[in-house]
Amino acid sequence: MGILIVDDSPDQQVLLRAILGKAGHTDLQSADSAQAAFLLLNMDGQAPPPQIDLVLMDVLMPELDGVEACRQIKSRPHLRDIPIIMVTAKSDLSNLQEAFAAGAIDFITKPVTSVELLARAASALALKKEMDCRKAREEELRRSNDALQKAMGEVKVLRGLIPICASCKKIRNDGGFWQQLEEYIGEHSEAEFSHGICQPCVKKLYPGVYQE
Repeated sequence: MGILIVDDSPDQQVLLRAILGKAGHTDLQSADSAQAAFLLLNMDGQAPPPQIDLVLMDVLMPELDGVEACRQIKSRPHLRDIPIIMVTAKSDLSNLQEAFAAGAIDFITKPVTSVELLARAASALALKKEMDCRKAREEELRRSNDALQKAMGEVKVLRGLIPICASCKKIRNDGGFWQQLEEYIGEHSEAEFSHGICQPCVKKLYPGVYQE
């Protein structure tokens, strides 16, 4: 699963990549600013959704800080489900309430330790995987429901009281005209008829031909 590291410090990027890479996370990308991260995330939504499943966002960055970057990322519908973990110095903890309000799900304090980073990253990636599975199930359910609705729309069902002659079995249609039974059913359903003669009728119509 893809992880994006957003930090203006090259040393911090190297540290995070080293810890994550040693733990087996090979799909890693880095950005040194919020604007660079926005390009990697395809913020405009014109390109296919990026293969990024977790963002590690530094809080203090020049031009645009991590909190505002988080807010802007979460405002995009195609990026809303990507978990964002804030990476912050202990002296910046006062910003965390604002970060959570912006959509962050967790935080890591500097100096970063491998145990804390890997534990929080694993939890966030597990959440993302579950959300992806849920969305896939919902999409499959939507497709199945659409197919069912389409099929039901193509099925014609005869309902209600149908006037039928007790003698000739013709049916009176909505215009008041009498129609042959098969003609009426053919117009009001998807049924097709294959004509034949049953044994009782053969015996009645052709007594000299029918053999007991």
